[in-house]
Amino acid sequence: MTVTSVAVEPEILMPGDTGFVTVAVQNTGSSTLPLGGARLYEDGVVPTSEPYPSVGALGAGLNRTFTFAVRADASNGTYYPRFSLDLRENGTLTHPVPVRVDGTPLGVSVFERPETFSGSRTAGITVLVANPRSNAASGVQVVPQGSGFTVTPGSAFIGTLEPDASGTVVFNLTPAAETNVTFQVVWRNGINTHTADLVLPVTFGEDKKQADPVITNVEVVMEGDIYRATGDVMNAGLEPARSVVISPGAPATPTDPYRVYVVGTLDPDDISAFEVTFRAGAGVEEIPLVVEYRDDDGNPYTAARPISLENRTAEEAADAGLPAPAVAAVALLVIAAGLAALWYVRRRR
Repeated sequence: MTVTSVAVEPEILMPGDTGFVTVAVQNTGSSTLPLGGARLYEDGVVPTSEPYPSVGALGAGLNRTFTFAVRADASNGTYYPRFSLDLRENGTLTHPVPVRVDGTPLGVSVFERPETFSGSRTAGITVLVANPRSNAASGVQVVPQGSGFTVTPGSAFIGTLEPDASGTVVFNLTPAAETNVTFQVVWRNGINTHTADLVLPVTFGEDKKQADPVITNVEVVMEGDIYRATGDVMNAGLEPARSVVISPGAPATPTDPYRVYVVGTLDPDDISAFEVTFRAGAGVEEIPLVVEYRDDDGNPYTAARPISLENRTAEEAADAGLPAPAVAAVALLVIAAGLAALWYVRRRR
């Protein structure tokens, strides 16, 4: 009678894991052998199933397999629980079964993330999971946990990770407030489920790459009781500004014909002219021009750029309604009248 093979499932147990030890024997003789009981003696791993009380006889050339459920109650190391088979009048067959115990977990890290987060802005986060163990991990998945954010997908499946292999998953995270996001990695070692957590702090800051609309070359002209503001808007950021719209803000009241000016998309370093018309009450010296735009993910942003009205006077406002040739003619008439009056006075003297 000889032991032909031994197997441990999973190949490497973690402390506290449950597994199975399987021992195969063969009768290599030419006659039937009577067998008594079979059992596994503890060493680092504890048998949790009952021993085989009576095996019976095993014919010449036949095989028999014995499976024992075990639990790893020891720390990291290699242990040798002993298989014992009673051969009745022929003695006892014993065989040590090597069982490795290793508590190394899967590794998890953030592979890619934005430099900073912004409230209600969606950011892509890539999580990397690696298997530093000497045996495969099955059913690997990543589940984001926490509050104060929304995330898609709700979980991501990687599957089996062979030794020294790794996998990545991508999540789209939209935080509503500063919070902590826990990425929990769940996997199986044999029939045993294990987890590993990665905590990612989400704090808000200024995105150095986001679009930055800048308003320049502003000119304000008054036409009757309506102000007309013209100028240029430029994207000084490193990302495109989508759906750019410019309008006058309070205390100004937008009015036709250009209550709102639609610019469209401004790529980095792009520039576009704009024009808005509005009314402003007496004594108003400054109003904001409101720039509304969106990023590539559709998140809305608003920026206000103040412009001055204090260089306009009541006299300019009254004359602003006249055409330029008429204003020039009036000025010439005033000058001519003054010269005529001066000539008349001198003549009288």
